[in-house]
Amino acid sequence: MRRTRILTAVLALAAGLLAGTPPALAAESPAPTALAADTYTWKNARIDGGGFVPGIVFNRTEKNLAYARTDIGGAYRWQEATKTWTPLLDSVGWADWGHTGVVSLASDPVAPDKVYAAVGTYTNSWDPTNGAVLRSSNRGASWQKTDLPFKLGGNMPGRGMGERLAVDPNKDSVLYLGAPSGKGLWRSTDSGVTWSQVTNFPNVGTYVQDPSDTSGYASDNQGIVWVTFDESTGTSGNATRTVYVGVADTANSVYRSTDAGATWSRVAGQPTGYLAHKGVLDAKNGYLYLAYSDKGGPYDGGKGQVWRYATASGSWTNISPVAEADTYYGFSGLTVDRQHPGTVMATAYSSWWPETQIFRSTDSGSTWTKAWDYTSYPNRSNRYTMDVSSSPWLTFGANPQPPEQTPKLGWMTESLEIDPFNSDRMMYGTGATLYGTENLTKWDSGGTFTVKPMVQGLEETAVNDLASPPSGAPLLSALGDIGGFRHTDLTKVPSMMFTSPTFTSTTSLDFAESNPSTVVRTGDLDSGPHIAFSTDNGANWFAGSDPSGVSGGGTVAAAADGGRFVWSPAGTGVQYTTGFGSSWSASSGIPAGAVVEADRVDAKTFYGFKSGKFYVSSDGGATFTASAATGLPAGDSVRFKALPGTKGDVWLAGGASDGAYGLWHSTDGGASFTKLSGVEQADTIGFGKAATSASYQTLFTSAKIGGVRGIFRSTDKGATWTRINDDAHQWGWTGGAITGDPRVYGRVYVSTNGRGVVYGDTSDTGGGGGGGDGGGGTDPTPTGACAVTYKITNQWADGFQADVQLSNTGTSAWSSWSLGWSFANGQRISSLWNADFTQSGTAVTAKNVAWNANVAAGSSVAFGFTGSWSGTNARPASFTLGGQTCAVG
Repeated sequence: MRRTRILTAVLALAAGLLAGTPPALAAESPAPTALAADTYTWKNARIDGGGFVPGIVFNRTEKNLAYARTDIGGAYRWQEATKTWTPLLDSVGWADWGHTGVVSLASDPVAPDKVYAAVGTYTNSWDPTNGAVLRSSNRGASWQKTDLPFKLGGNMPGRGMGERLAVDPNKDSVLYLGAPSGKGLWRSTDSGVTWSQVTNFPNVGTYVQDPSDTSGYASDNQGIVWVTFDESTGTSGNATRTVYVGVADTANSVYRSTDAGATWSRVAGQPTGYLAHKGVLDAKNGYLYLAYSDKGGPYDGGKGQVWRYATASGSWTNISPVAEADTYYGFSGLTVDRQHPGTVMATAYSSWWPETQIFRSTDSGSTWTKAWDYTSYPNRSNRYTMDVSSSPWLTFGANPQPPEQTPKLGWMTESLEIDPFNSDRMMYGTGATLYGTENLTKWDSGGTFTVKPMVQGLEETAVNDLASPPSGAPLLSALGDIGGFRHTDLTKVPSMMFTSPTFTSTTSLDFAESNPSTVVRTGDLDSGPHIAFSTDNGANWFAGSDPSGVSGGGTVAAAADGGRFVWSPAGTGVQYTTGFGSSWSASSGIPAGAVVEADRVDAKTFYGFKSGKFYVSSDGGATFTASAATGLPAGDSVRFKALPGTKGDVWLAGGASDGAYGLWHSTDGGASFTKLSGVEQADTIGFGKAATSASYQTLFTSAKIGGVRGIFRSTDKGATWTRINDDAHQWGWTGGAITGDPRVYGRVYVSTNGRGVVYGDTSDTGGGGGGGDGGGGTDPTPTGACAVTYKITNQWADGFQADVQLSNTGTSAWSSWSLGWSFANGQRISSLWNADFTQSGTAVTAKNVAWNANVAAGSSVAFGFTGSWSGTNARPASFTLGGQTCAVG
């Protein structure tokens, strides 16, 4: 990812406009509203990657078990059979959105089913919650959480160092965690359930990126940055005696304990003037390798070294691949080939130009070779070939001059790992993707190894805006860092992001409702225009001109017929133009920084909102008048849209927990608004195809309704609501944008802050009512026909995960339900979501929770669970509901 990645989410979060901050405290809720539930299938609109992968962790005792962590987009587990990644933290909810930032991962080498994640996104005030350690006994299928008394920073400076979390390879009940912010070293002796500070550890760290930063982002102490065990100094069941710890302190970067953590001391003779980004131990040969940089990364670093420490003799050897005087980067991405421990690799993580460098040694660092060398400058010779055919956008549409090449080998390459069971497989993370090779050893024989994206399933973009036109491509996206895409097929990676110009981040986009071929987008760019236009539905683009003073993209709106545009850029006031932005005029009557939108019918009507006031223009954006509407949110964390097909029909969502917060509707062009009483909080609003029986378009929102946070749908103009996601699919913060699909009933596109564009399709193929019975209900016990689909979605040595879908195939709605079955092979449920359950012997009963009690005729409800099994894991033969047997699919 580009340098702007550092604050992709944060700047928007702080501003509260494009990716507004989730409220730290929930507003007081009225009595719960009865809600219906629907079963949705959720997928990503494929982009593959798009963000920084600072950590890759292979399990050392089980083949093909690997994990990846991202800075804001959760954690993933590798699926060898499909060569894809499975997301593991989609269950993180709105209130804990910061727990999608993963600062470290640890895979248990003694019990490979166990995995741990240290989570938290920011150590300053941007993240209202403390960090936590998540623990799983089923490879991340479900988690238990221990809250910490301090914050963690998955998206803070220094996040590429590590791993800060480590499991003792001899006694896996013992774990260590390195904390930032001067909080020191922490230890658990009960497999991560409880944690206490190692009070005798002598150094909490001293390094800060920028002491003058008043936001607390760059001025935080980066703290304890890695923990490494010397497994040769312990025996099974006994704590490892020797433990090395890396500290963010350029004078004192490596400490050691030789008595299982009872005492600690600075390792004598170590180099100074640098931070040790990684400490990787080769226990077979008795070497601790260290990759050093003068800065904390992942962007900066102007010099570095690589050292080898002999654990038996205590001698230090500078084994740097190049002389310090020849570096303009720091070293990181350190790994050892466990099949051939004398083979070591490291990266020049902060080499932005012409690109990263990867170094390899097969003699424990005595000599090195490079992934590429200069022949006669600027010409190069590469030991690798790049194949990005699966993610062609990784070329960024560039046509660079030598020595730059496209696609680049990478940048921000802080994570690089050789598969401990396969010397030919290597994976490494970059700022934009996760690359890998499966013929690495060709490097040593004079051949060329092939580098390909190994990132399918790992989606890590921050989404600022979404649009689904009535014709043309079904989805257009505005993304942080990689601009955005035109998706003509949601299941395929687009060939290229938006170009001409290529924004670092796209902040807003819109299309002309009655002429969807006309599209406009605005965004951020270090130098160049901040607005672009398309006349072919986003397939091709051309730049507009900037009015004086523009410093960022802001928001933009296209007239219904595409003949004019209104733009509210950063750095100057609201502007309007006819044609395609060759010249702009200042709008009057509306403050700078207002959010702007267009009426979807009247080409001369535009709307704006700023600081509690709604503004209307009826002359194409030349003049705006403040509406008399009152009671709207006082802050600027607001999103609003006008309904297609009806002039003056406007919906507004937003607010904050310390004031007005919810969903408002206007039918008179914003002259007045009515607040929907049943919606406690709402942050987005979007429209989709109307249900078969409905006359009004379907509404979608990310909201809190009936005391429940989720993604909701209404087909009756907001009178009743259906929650369409579930607790396993929450994706942290979803307050950026939402839109339905005008061509596919029930389909919704949801923005996330690091998990890409998520879209959902309903099982309600008939397009039935949106809110079930609205809480009226029928008999408590279902009497109509029912059908059950039971699917095992994941299975491992002694555990499994299953999803259950219960469908009302009768003619009357249910106001409650209780589903029973028996396991044939003694399976035991360990945790279950979206229902309450009891189990007695082999008999299980799953009952509705408050928000999914109502199931309309023709609709479904779903829940899932994890459990244990032994020998055989057969599906239940039958299910009963209200004394009758359900059909089994």
